[in-house]
Amino acid sequence: MAINPTEPVVKPASHAPGLAGGKFLTFFLADEEYGLEILKVHEIIGMLPVTRVPRTPAFIRGVINLRGKIIPVVDLRQRFGMPAAEQTNETCIIVVQARGAQMGIVVDRVSEVLDVAAQDIEPAPQFGGDVRTDYILGIGKAQGRVELLLDIDKVLSHQEVAAAQSAANASNVQNAAE
Repeated sequence: MAINPTEPVVKPASHAPGLAGGKFLTFFLADEEYGLEILKVHEIIGMLPVTRVPRTPAFIRGVINLRGKIIPVVDLRQRFGMPAAEQTNETCIIVVQARGAQMGIVVDRVSEVLDVAAQDIEPAPQFGGDVRTDYILGIGKAQGRVELLLDIDKVLSHQEVAAAQSAANASNVQNAAE
């Protein structure tokens, strides 16, 4: 079969297998833009006072009281090993559903909701066996930008979600006793 140089060559899409496109809430940590599936996001709130819970991992900031419900809060910068940043008026908490639990994640600032087509999502890069990338759904390309699309269910391990939930439950019990 001869190739006609005047006809465009159509290459098969190389999007991340099994990942449909959709809407993603984008946010920043340092100068990097990330995205979360919008269906995992409950709400975005400004920073509230966070109560530190002793004996929890450093990336678990503590818990907040959100309209009477105690929710664990994770500092995504610390979880990803980034240096701490000064809190600004743009710093906020995204309340998400992760591994069946509601929790907050602290981000530097929220950007926008983007619609990313499946063909604009590349598979997560592989860096070898020592580097975990399973928490990355894929690399989204939209509006000339690149976003790391996160699988919030895999950002934290089962044990880490359990530790965050335990912290929230302990705080809830303490509040009920007072």
